[in-house]
Amino acid sequence: MQVTARKTNVFQLAATAVLIAVGILIPMVAPRVVIGPASYTLASHVAIFIAMFISPKVAVGVTLGTTIGFFFGGFPLVIVFRAASHIIWAWPGALYLSRIDKFKIPWVRLRIFSFIIAVIHGAGELVAVVLFYFGTGFPEGTGLVWILGFIGLGSVVHSMVDLEIANVVRLVLQTQKPYRELARSDKYIDAVRPHMSGQ
Repeated sequence: MQVTARKTNVFQLAATAVLIAVGILIPMVAPRVVIGPASYTLASHVAIFIAMFISPKVAVGVTLGTTIGFFFGGFPLVIVFRAASHIIWAWPGALYLSRIDKFKIPWVRLRIFSFIIAVIHGAGELVAVVLFYFGTGFPEGTGLVWILGFIGLGSVVHSMVDLEIANVVRLVLQTQKPYRELARSDKYIDAVRPHMSGQ
């Protein structure tokens, strides 16, 4: 039996709140590599990726929530700018996932999705950093080529690693019925519902 729309909304609101908290907490405690103004915190995008597998609304909520959380948490403004840029891949990525059977994504298809999202992710963070330093100049010892490598390419690799971590978490969560109901794709279900009458 499908959960009601009201129950789904409550679940999604709760999931958004929990994932925002996780998304803010991870950068505070997870291992981090810092190279000049570039920083790579293991699993820092996992909360957003999990949100994407739930719904576009949750993905947008978690992205905005973590950005605001970083701002009020006193993180450097360049980190806040980079966090805000995540909306350009989190929302369209979640829209795509909402239109397919998220529980049976072929291995190759998921990695292609991961790469595309990572390229958009890297480009977004690159633009965010360039805009942040526009007019004031890049920090000493860096330049556009440095930024391209450590922010652009670095973000691509970081994104793909974090999606793999999120995918492991997702596969564990999929064993739980409440999560399966919460993350079920409405558009996908609408397409297959005529064949589900016997279930």
